[in-house]
Amino acid sequence: MTAEHPASPAVGVHSLEVRWIFPGQLETAVTEWFGRSAPAMESREDAYLLGPHLPGLSVKIRGGEAFEVKAYHGSPGTLDVAGRARGRMESWQKWSFPFDPPRQASVELAGWRLIRKKRRISRFPLIARRGRMSLPGLGEEPGCAVELTEIRMRGEAWWSLGFEAIGPASLLHSELEATAALVLAEAAPPGIELGTNDSRSYAEWLGQRRDAEA
Repeated sequence: MTAEHPASPAVGVHSLEVRWIFPGQLETAVTEWFGRSAPAMESREDAYLLGPHLPGLSVKIRGGEAFEVKAYHGSPGTLDVAGRARGRMESWQKWSFPFDPPRQASVELAGWRLIRKKRRISRFPLIARRGRMSLPGLGEEPGCAVELTEIRMRGEAWWSLGFEAIGPASLLHSELEATAALVLAEAAPPGIELGTNDSRSYAEWLGQRRDAEA
């Protein structure tokens, strides 16, 4: 999900995330269900580093404008919205640096994987905050972002639903749970099961796709 360049890259930004990724085209019923949260639209192309394999790290060039590194800090447990969703929560720390590549047509270089994304994004401010808080360089207040994303990779169609909470570490868990309960107050359309089998990060999913291709 989106984050601008931190003013102090050495510190990084902490996030708590949960994501589900599914094969196939995104159905209209799902976009209409998600549209209740009045999402903003965004299209971009991200390049993920797949080789060499860097355990615990996710490296990507985001939209041709930022070089982003994320370090995995483990899972604090399962997000469980009763009767609605179960997914693995993941703790990350990320750094983002300005990136200005040479102007040229998009091309997938060796060791990298291009992912085209059409995202619908809704952002919720910190429900539990007292007064106004900000994170240096983020360009937005702490809170939880929710995205519904259409994915295109090497001619394959996938889609994803993801939650990402950023802000004070002590509030991330409660903010993620509160936002998920709000967004998932109405069940997803029939046939869509938000379960642990499909809960994974982009990094894990891309590693699985790479191994399947090999």
